[in-house]
Amino acid sequence: MTIDLTFGGRVRLPLITAPMFLVSTPELALAACSAGVIGSFPAHGTRTRDDFERWLQQMESGIQVMRDKGLNPAPYAVNLVVHPSNKRYPGDLALCEKYKVELILTSKGAPNDAFDRIHQYGGLAFHDVATKRHAEKALKAGADGIIAVCTGAGGHTGQQNPFALVHEIRQLTDKPIILAGALGTGQDILAAQVMGADMAYMGTRFIACKESLAADDYCEMLLQSQATDVFETSALDGFPASFLIPSLRNTGLDIEQLKRMLPGDKINADTVKKRYAGIWASGQGCSKVTTRESAVTVCEQLTCEYQTAKQRVMTALV
Repeated sequence: MTIDLTFGGRVRLPLITAPMFLVSTPELALAACSAGVIGSFPAHGTRTRDDFERWLQQMESGIQVMRDKGLNPAPYAVNLVVHPSNKRYPGDLALCEKYKVELILTSKGAPNDAFDRIHQYGGLAFHDVATKRHAEKALKAGADGIIAVCTGAGGHTGQQNPFALVHEIRQLTDKPIILAGALGTGQDILAAQVMGADMAYMGTRFIACKESLAADDYCEMLLQSQATDVFETSALDGFPASFLIPSLRNTGLDIEQLKRMLPGDKINADTVKKRYAGIWASGQGCSKVTTRESAVTVCEQLTCEYQTAKQRVMTALV
């Protein structure tokens, strides 16, 4: 089955705003959708299942308001952690079925039953992976597309170069590949397509948007940061993740100590829990965040940059 990634012309820029824990909101997602970009948020970003349902209701209502005004908004997506360790997973999936969420961004595990249930109501499932082996498992389980999380991504990240990972996944499938990792401009979106991906996945670029949940201190730190201010470590929860170095230092963590820790070493769980509220994630594309703007403004800028880059490339190839 060939997947129409424009969703009937509703998606006008091949981009998904990444679902960010304690950052993404329905307001942020709706703003992106209004600009022709797929907006998203994580189900586990809400405290309870009832809160999650209220977010879904807000999305459905917001999309309908846009349609009533004659607009043609892009669909929204929900991130589901489909691993058995996520106790909310069954109930959250049931709500996605109830509201027939068009696109589910699955992560941490690739159970066949989740993909089957999403397909039964007509939805699509894009699964995030960091290696070819994980992509193989997801495809075998029935994923409709693969989100290739490469080095430079914010929060939980991959460790492979995007050229290598996209190539390896493309050898496995002709299904959509969505590239994540250090992307922050319209030129980056075009570059992702040129290297073999179909869409881009962008999170850090939207952290400082006015509709996000990010604290003012978080946003200000991000505005002052460069790629060299991002540090990757597995010591917090056992999985590679990227954070702003100043935020790690502000919570009392020793960067040099973190550098010396071996794979598998973890900081005391209670220590991390007490400090996590002030530890802020970021991808290496943070230098592309220079002002606090609305998500619509960011999407419009990305669209303009994308079209300009596309025209420049076409002219150069003539």
